[in-house]
Order: sequence, then C-alpha cells, then structure tokens
Amino acid sequence: MGVQDLPAEVARIGLRPGDPVFVAPDGTVERTLLDFVRSVEFRDLERETKRNYATDIRPLLTFLSSREVPWRQATRQDLADYRHWRCRAPQNPRRISGTKWNREAAAFTKLFRWAKVSPLPVDIGRHEDRAADSVSSRVLWLTPRTWGLWSDIGLRGHSRTGVPVPGWESRTELRNTSFVQLLLSSGLRRQEGGSLLTFELPSQRLRFGRYCHGRVAAAVTRSKQSRVFYVSVDAVGQAEAYVESERAWAVQRAQAEGRYERLPMMLVSKVSRGLRPKVEWVDRNGVVGERELSRLGWRERQWLFLEGPDGPEPTWLWLTEQGLPMAPDRWNGVFRAANLRCDDVLLTAEEREVKRDFRLAEVRGKSPYATPHAARHSMALYMLILLNQLMETRYGLSAADRRDFAMLFGDPWWLVKTLLGHADVEVTKRHYLAPVAHLQLESILASAEPADEEEPQAEDLDGVFTRLARESEGIQDVDAILEASR
Repeated sequence: MGVQDLPAEVARIGLRPGDPVFVAPDGTVERTLLDFVRSVEFRDLERETKRNYATDIRPLLTFLSSREVPWRQATRQDLADYRHWRCRAPQNPRRISGTKWNREAAAFTKLFRWAKVSPLPVDIGRHEDRAADSVSSRVLWLTPRTWGLWSDIGLRGHSRTGVPVPGWESRTELRNTSFVQLLLSSGLRRQEGGSLLTFELPSQRLRFGRYCHGRVAAAVTRSKQSRVFYVSVDAVGQAEAYVESERAWAVQRAQAEGRYERLPMMLVSKVSRGLRPKVEWVDRNGVVGERELSRLGWRERQWLFLEGPDGPEPTWLWLTEQGLPMAPDRWNGVFRAANLRCDDVLLTAEEREVKRDFRLAEVRGKSPYATPHAARHSMALYMLILLNQLMETRYGLSAADRRDFAMLFGDPWWLVKTLLGHADVEVTKRHYLAPVAHLQLESILASAEPADEEEPQAEDLDGVFTRLARESEGIQDVDAILEASR
C-alpha cells in the first residue's frame, strides 16, 4: 500500500482511537464509510456509541452485499426484508428484540442521512420504522446481600463458604471493590464514575454525616448537563484507601519505569474554585490551556497530571496496575471476569458449558450476574424501597400527610428520578423499576409488625428485598441463589 508509518498515516486522515474501519469482502477498506466515520455526524459520538453503531451497521452491509446491492442504493423494501430477518423470521436463530432494532434503525438513519440517500430507506423518526415492543431488556437488579456475595466471590476470590481461596491474588482488588461500592452508593453511570478525578471525590458531608455530595461533569454525562450526586461516607472512605495504597504503589512504579514520559501529558497549574471551576494546564510543548472542568471530556481528563513529590501524577482516579488511566469501557472486563469466577465457584462443569443466555432459569439463578449499569438499577430499587419505608413506617404519614409531603418534596419516584439524573420520571418507572411498579409497596411495608408500640420499627430491608425477589421477575437475591446452589 506504500504506507511506511501506519500510525502517522492514521493520524493524518483523522482517525481516532476507537473509530471503526469497515472492510469489504474483497479485503479493501470502504472509503466512503471511512468518510462517514470521520464526519461531524459520527466523530463526536461517544466511544461506546461508535462501537454500537458500527456493530449494528456491519450486518446490514453484509446483507446488502449478499444481494449485490450497493448500500447507497438500498430501498425501503431492502430494509423491510432485513428487518423481517432480524426480528421475525423463524429461520433466524438469533432474532433481536424491538429495543435492539430501534438502536439499529437509529444507526442506519444516521448513515443514510449523512449519505443524502433519498428517499430514506429507514427513518427512526417514522412510526412504522420503530418497534412497538421496545422495552429495556438490559435492566438488572441485585439485592444488597447479593452484591456482597458477588463481590466476595468475583472480586475478592472467596469460596462458596465465604473464606479466601488459597493462592488467590488480585493486585487490583481494592480498586475494583471501591469502584463497585461507589456506583452502588451513588447510582452513577459507568462513564460518570469511571471518569472521576482525584480532586472530584466528594469531601463535603451532608448535615448528618452519612453521605457526601459532589458534582459530576457535564461532558461525561449522557444529557451533557452537570448534576449533583450523593455517595455514602463508607464508599468515599474505601476510595480514599485505594488512593493511598494500591493507586499510590501503581503511580510509584510507573514513575520509576518512566511510563508517564511517553504520554500526552497536560500538567495542571491551577484549579479555580466557585460554581464553575476552571482548569489551567501546560502541555509538553509549553502551550498553556484552560477550560471549564465540567466541559472536559473523559479523553482529555485522562492526560491531566499534577506535580507530586516524586514527579507528575495522574489526576485520573482509577488506574491500571501499570499506573495508567483506565478507560471507562474497560470496567466491562472487570465485571465479566467477576461473573465468570462466580460461575466457576457456584456452578458445575456441565452447567458452565452452556452460555448464560441459553441456560435454564434454575441454572442462571445459582450464580449472580452483574454489570456496571446493574449497580445503578440496584441503587434505584434500594432508594425506592427505603424512601417508601421512611414515609410509611418511620414518619407514620397518613394518606393526606403523604400527599402534602409529595407536594413539598416529591414522592419517592420523583426523588429517585432526581438521584439518577433523569429528565422524566416515567423513564425511571418504565425502564429502571418496572418489576416493582405494579406492586403496592405501601401494603408490603405496612404488613411489618412493629416491635414496640411506642417506637414503630421498620421491617428489615433484607426481608423486604427477599419478598420482592420472590414476587417480581428480574431481581437477584442471595437467598434464592444459595437455595438453588444447594
């Protein structure tokens, strides 16, 4: 091809890390799609969105190629046939859900609009091109005790009996458990929690000292709007312990081995205070830069450094074992490894041979399964139950009192919506808490007998979660797991 320096050539044409490259069946790079990847419409998407769109577009290109139809000449009939195969054809053993189709249709619409294909063969804005059965299928809930079991086995290397396995060694155990506790306590998304800087760890406690509050940067949120988040003091303390031990050792090793000398470092010289703090830095070429902290995306944040006693240190909170910034999407691998370890400990060899999606329900119920977003789902469920309990049991509110409380402060649904940063409470109800939306939590919690008439006691939360797990689909509880594994 005449290319002597591939990295330089890739940089020259404007490709970025994580950008997809589409290769035709004859092995050549599809130049038109390369232009699409470098276009304004595509290049500013989040890295995960780019990956999703690319993996959605590729099967369509393969389908059209099999029909010898250039993708720019695709018709509505071609897309209708493709949709039928993807979603409904009995001959397809891997049919997709309505939710998945809507995501694919959004990717196709972006591609065809960029290419100015007219008429559009598919348009996510058209009612007939959207799936009516679109329901979030990736929502996962784990009860607090189940998260404990998953962390002990998957992240700490414990056995089925709860004791450390001889020979277990994880040099990033504290980092991993700290990250999980942070997400569970705060409800932050993977990218939001994974992009925190060391000086963004919350330090200001609320009135009674059990929670701290911080602010998540607008650039790393889905809505691109900054918001306040709350995290327990215990979770913050665990993250601080990680900073002072595992992280400090990783930084020292990286400094000693000169790893930071090869990075595009931006040395921070000043972080202003106030409602909109700004960061000032100097790069390796001596160029001074400045930007509002909330507007720094995760890619820029990776290369912010502070001058430490032994040299420059990353401000990025979560580091790899080599002391380098850990990209947010790499947390998927940590969770995947923990899930596999839970399978190894809690399932038989025969049960492990079958992939999780094809396992029988009773087999899936033997081993907890978690994702970074499941921590957000679980936090929402926990807060909903806790807030209902506070209103119904501890405060002893009558129906009229509860209406007045809701008018002043909002009902539990609204409060959970605020914690998650949703714009619409219906999103919270429909996608995050659907299994319990139909339950009368008031009657569930009211059924608890008070231990003392003078001071009513709330039902134990573990008991509430156990009951909800039995009555609702999709909630993983440790009692069911241990019972299934006996």
